[in-house]
Amino acid sequence: MMYRLLKYFLFKKDPEYIHYWAMRMLNRASGITFVRNFFKKECTTNPNLERELWGIKFKNPVGLAAGFDKDAKFIDELSMLGFGFIEIGTVTPLPQPGNDKPRLFRLPKDNALVNRMGFNNDGVVAAAERLRQRKSDIVIGGNIGKNKVTPNEDADDDYEKCFRALYDVVDYFTVNVSSPNTPNLRALQEKEPLQKLLTRLQIINSQLGKEKPILLKIAPDLTLEQLNDIIEIVENTRIHGLVATNTTIDRSGLASSQAEIDAIGAGGLSGQPMKDKATDVIRYIHQKSHGKIPIMAVGGIFTAADAQEKLDAGASLVQVYTGFIYEGPLIVKNICSGL
Repeated sequence: MMYRLLKYFLFKKDPEYIHYWAMRMLNRASGITFVRNFFKKECTTNPNLERELWGIKFKNPVGLAAGFDKDAKFIDELSMLGFGFIEIGTVTPLPQPGNDKPRLFRLPKDNALVNRMGFNNDGVVAAAERLRQRKSDIVIGGNIGKNKVTPNEDADDDYEKCFRALYDVVDYFTVNVSSPNTPNLRALQEKEPLQKLLTRLQIINSQLGKEKPILLKIAPDLTLEQLNDIIEIVENTRIHGLVATNTTIDRSGLASSQAEIDAIGAGGLSGQPMKDKATDVIRYIHQKSHGKIPIMAVGGIFTAADAQEKLDAGASLVQVYTGFIYEGPLIVKNICSGL
């Protein structure tokens, strides 16, 4: 109830401004003993929810999706809220400002967001250094991408640079070739370039010592033929799993007015309108691969029922992003209690 009241005022301000304001407030609050003790008590999850995957122990199956803490600036503060893991990024080799503002929009009637951030980040070196200095031992995923100015024929070099820079400071990697907000990026999901990229990362992975899990984040807008190709590529390259799914470019079935949607323009849609689309992709991959491909689910997860739906469809872990913004800081507690 308290967050609903607070959200009423927060949603009157620019979404990107409020995001960073809220993170600064969480940072300050984390320095107050009473607040830390409150969240420690409220957000401690049942040990029965612990999951082990790829040799990694997750204290619960609910993680924070990439895009929320792109630069690993708030790991210790966010870990206080009970997340089982946090995925940083997407990071790129060089810092880049991202797309022009405004670039983040709310659709409250749909419990949704539209973003065209464009991989705005401080660069992989800065993120790696922050991760070295963190105090929390929470499981960390590193979501990696390419710089906007890098042509697709040189994209593999960008992914390798990010992979090497984060190798010692993350527990798993997510290869992002599915954002709709970097020009031509989704072309890397095609069979030949994708297999080439993942094979290269796997070779480096085997050379660097202890092999880190590599996951591929895919779009929800792929055809069944493309999903079949993805399954074949996962099997051929022996990467460790998928993150399903990224945001969608589809705008069908929204409650928001067409005028509002047109005014926002291009970008990836996330939130409740994504729920069924993401679940369908997860279910198809799980069934087609006979359950052999581990899946992290993301897309429209607001409640324990939403999370359970993804788990029932074949996911092993779930991630929240838009649900976190709409439901507030106790979302992990509420989902885990329901599970």
